[in-house]
Amino acid sequence: MSGGGSVEDSGGAGAGAPVRVLVVDDDPLVRSALAVVLGGLDDVTVVGEGGDGEQAVALAAATAPDVVLLDVRMPRRDGISAAREITARQGAAGAGPRVVVLTTFGDDEAVLAALRAGADGFLLKDTPPADIVVAVRRAAAGEPVLSPDVVRRLIGRATAPAPAADADRRQRARHLLERLGDKERRVAVAVGQGLPNAEIGARLSMSTATVKAYVSRVMDRLEVDNRVQVAIVVHDAGLA
Repeated sequence: MSGGGSVEDSGGAGAGAPVRVLVVDDDPLVRSALAVVLGGLDDVTVVGEGGDGEQAVALAAATAPDVVLLDVRMPRRDGISAAREITARQGAAGAGPRVVVLTTFGDDEAVLAALRAGADGFLLKDTPPADIVVAVRRAAAGEPVLSPDVVRRLIGRATAPAPAADADRRQRARHLLERLGDKERRVAVAVGQGLPNAEIGARLSMSTATVKAYVSRVMDRLEVDNRVQVAIVVHDAGLA
């Protein structure tokens, strides 16, 4: 096991405050590289580093990060389990750490497991540093973060011939989407395509504030906690 868990004093982000990021990976070189990239930015502060899922949960509680960059496969406790506990602290209003899973593994099951655990995004470790920075900022703003490769995988999975278990999931997802009105459904599909609020607004002739209100309503009616889980329902229904 690696990583000793360095920590800055916690103090939540306020208006105009830097995005507080916790980096958790069992590879010390990866941790250091991410800390160097993010720590050199004026609008980001690295508040802690950890080396396994147990440290991820403890440090998230101790440092009050806005975003947790979290590896999937680590000793003692995996990133999926850690993500589930960390995101459970977000509460009904969605306040609390946003989790972006960062890993070398791009398999479908790892992607879906991370997103179903409440992660707000999934990036591969070969993602360029500039894109990781953008992902951190988007996650802090409540936007979903999926690398193009991950989006292609999810779309491919949703549109492929489905075995019985997947067919049942598709039926359940379509049943959930029947709760939505026409415009809510269009917003949900746009979320499922990975579009940010501004692009959804341009597509549907809505203001960004109106899009945000629709997304919140969609999440309530689908009984999910975040935009990525909306996207999963849309993908499961085969509508993305």
